[in-house]
Amino acid sequence: MLGTIAITDEGWYRFCAEHPEVTELNFWTPSARRSFRAPAFSPFLFKLRAPFNAICGFAYFAQFSILPDWLAWESFGVGNGCLSLQEMQSRISTIRSRIRYDESTGSDQIGCIQLVSPVFFPREEWIPQPADWKPRIQTPVKFDLAVGEGRRVWESCLARVAAAQTSALEASPRLIAPFERYGDPRLVQPRLGQATFRIAVLDAYGRACAVTGEHSLPAIEAAHIRSYAQDGPHEVRNGLLLRADLHRLFDTGYVTVTPDLFLEVSPRLREEYKNGRSYYPLHGSRLQVPSSEMNRPQTEFLEWHNEHVFRD
Repeated sequence: MLGTIAITDEGWYRFCAEHPEVTELNFWTPSARRSFRAPAFSPFLFKLRAPFNAICGFAYFAQFSILPDWLAWESFGVGNGCLSLQEMQSRISTIRSRIRYDESTGSDQIGCIQLVSPVFFPREEWIPQPADWKPRIQTPVKFDLAVGEGRRVWESCLARVAAAQTSALEASPRLIAPFERYGDPRLVQPRLGQATFRIAVLDAYGRACAVTGEHSLPAIEAAHIRSYAQDGPHEVRNGLLLRADLHRLFDTGYVTVTPDLFLEVSPRLREEYKNGRSYYPLHGSRLQVPSSEMNRPQTEFLEWHNEHVFRD
């Protein structure tokens, strides 16, 4: 099994460990020049720099995107490892200065390695880094977690999670059902959360509104077709990228998308608000959806919205 081991510092570890409510992390890099790839939901281990030289936790890789810093902050908040956007921007600037990054372009784009289901170990449970780790390494490294030192480290990670879950179950027996539901050797079922869903939909739709083609990032939003509150999953096939006003109309039922991917505008928009002139010309528009079949809106979710949300 292929995983990734990435270097971080003890301050970042402490900050994240102090925010157990955070379920999605943005392991950002100050430059957008280098991409990152890994198998979806593969383990991503955090290795502390010297003098600690230990694995302090892990998460699962969701996706990589190049984003403006404000959007990364708006999506992940303290999951960026900072208390505010201003602090994050200051850290980016400091690191760029240290690595002599050319900031004359004024670019606010950063590399965003997005992670889900993070786990951090208390200091007494840190795991010694792989014995064959090369000390000069500074960038994330792919590691085989099925053999040798990679296997030792990964099995140690899983053992710590299993022990923590056992303690939680003993303290709160009512938690047994959620844990039994998964039966996965990884002990958790990693999946996209709200932040990673938003970015996944953004990228799947080429960062353009499916109806109007608008591609100004501040004006477009990822919409759930079946709302998360109504058991809709954080999956791209349950998402649409819409201009903000259309997103609002979609959520409140004044527009919908038919199973054959045409926009419908409810007559009730005119009846109830004596307006809608800018929306009725969009009625009957065919949506521009991702070319990948696995990312296109799922018929089941569209039918649900038509039946339960649309004000026809």
